[in-house]
This record gives sequence, structure tokens and C-alpha cells, in this order.
Amino acid sequence: MNKRFKLGAAIAATAAVLASAPYASAETGQTHPQPVITHVKTVAPFDFTAGEAPENITVNPDHSVTVSMLGAPAGKRPQLVRIAPSGHRTVLAVGQRGDQITGNTRGSDGTVYYNVQSSHASRNGVWKLPPSGQPQRIAALPTDGVPNGLAIDPAEQRLYVADSLKSTVWAVPVSGGSATAWLTDPALAPDPYASLSLGANGLRFHNGAVWVSNFNKGTLLSIPVTPTGAPDRIHTVTSSLTAVDDFSFLSDRSDVVFAAENDPTDQVAVVYPNGTTKTVLTASDGLASPTATAVRGKRLYITHAGLTKPHDAKLQRGNINLRALLAP
Repeated sequence: MNKRFKLGAAIAATAAVLASAPYASAETGQTHPQPVITHVKTVAPFDFTAGEAPENITVNPDHSVTVSMLGAPAGKRPQLVRIAPSGHRTVLAVGQRGDQITGNTRGSDGTVYYNVQSSHASRNGVWKLPPSGQPQRIAALPTDGVPNGLAIDPAEQRLYVADSLKSTVWAVPVSGGSATAWLTDPALAPDPYASLSLGANGLRFHNGAVWVSNFNKGTLLSIPVTPTGAPDRIHTVTSSLTAVDDFSFLSDRSDVVFAAENDPTDQVAVVYPNGTTKTVLTASDGLASPTATAVRGKRLYITHAGLTKPHDAKLQRGNINLRALLAP
């Protein structure tokens, strides 16, 4: 969602430092003594009872955002919505009752790709919405899985899908066709004994690797892509997160991550390249089941599904304090 956006020269230079900084003195899980995210405010409130439970977000070049709405509670139709900087909303696509729209991402030509989770084999899978076209499914996925995070590779040849139940990252041709199991591994598996059993959740393609979060295991994984397109050895960046959902990077050049920690944690954590984590936003900042983050420039966007009462579903935005982010 966020790897396509360039920062200014000063921010890019800072990000390059962050990518290799050791952060040896920080304690894992520590709350940052300075505010890393400031001026947090709600830019778009949502109506949970009408099915507006945001799950995923992409920030577009025109500063609008594309948000996936799950359609919760049951019986409501999921939506894919564009929200302009002015707050004006445009419904891009509407799913069927009982289905969910989960991850979304964007191609350079403005095509929106998104996942639909459905018990119906004719709808479950990866969909695309061209700028001047109609939604169409480009790949089917197994109905006993949950397609979740979604990312496109830099060459825009392949989409990657995190499956939260099948311990798998799927690969789908952007042009459409059969989905293939790019990687199936225990590191992507859910905990079958958890109250909410979800494994591979958020997914990003970043710096030549597929990055995946595991909701139940609290891990953030980096999986390099070999020259042949195959997965290389899995690297566990951190295992210190809780109920980790989707995430984003500070910039194209930085491996610093902003991770949404969903209910009941209700936090956003920064994950540094050495695996150190720091909590930067909590429920006291208005977090309500945060599902995803996105970065554009110095701004951080957070979607909140509002899964628990009072169901405060919304989109928030805050400013990134780079000086505090750099502080040990």
C-alpha cells in the first residue's frame, strides 16, 4: 500500500539511516518516551452497523485513499471505497452479502486489485477494477482459506496473497490465471487453539522480499524473492507483536515498519530493522481494532474496524515525528 510513495530528499536520507541503524539500547515493546506520531485525528468516521468496518488501505498519488470495508456485521454488503482528501466518498465496488473485501493494492495505471473472501467458489479470490472498467475476478482461491493481505511486485507481473488459514502465500499473475502456492510453511500457520485462528495476515512486497505478518504468532517475516521468482529462506524480523494485522514501511528505502496490532491490543508499533519494537499509539489515542497502516510522506494513516463496543470504526491520520523515530 505504501511502497510506491516517495519522500522528500531529507526524509529519504533519514530513512536510509533508519534502514541500518542498530537501536541497541531500545527495549522490545517499550513505549516511546517522545511522541513518534503527533496530531492524530479522525479524517473519516464510519458506520459499523452499516457494514463499514475498514480492513485495508492504499494511499493513492492524488492523496486519496482506497479502503476495503469488510461488510460486518453479517448481512451487510462489503465495499471498496475511495475517500478524497476533502472527505468525499466514492463507492468503487460492492460485494455480495456474506462476503468480505479484505486486502487491496494499486497498479501504476490506477487499476485497483482486491481480495474477496467468500464461501461461494464463483466469487472467492483476487479481483481487479480498471480505472474505466467493471470489477472482474482474475484468479480463484480455495474457499476453505481466507485471502487477506495483498501486494503487487515492482514489475507489476505478479500479485501476492496472504492466506490466513492455509499457511500459504499465493502468487497470481496480474494478467489473470491460476493461483499457485508460492510458499506454504508452518511460519505462516494460524494457531488452531486461538479464539480467533488467523495466521498469515498483512503482506507487502518491499526491497526484493515478500513481508508477511502472522496474527496469532505475533511475528513479522521477510521472505526474499530469488532471481527465478521463488521464495528464499524465511527471516523472522520480530516475534514480539500481538494480534498483528497489516503494516507499512516508512519509505521505499527504509525497513522501518508501522504495524497495526488489532483487538484487544489496540496499538500501533514501530518495528526497527533489528527486530526492536516500540509502541507509538494506543487506545488512548483513539485506536479501536486497528487493522492496517499506510504511509505517504510524513503522514501515517490507520484504519480501525471498531470490532468491539462502541464500534468506533474510522480512518485516522497523524504526523510522523522523524526525530523521535530516530531516538534510541
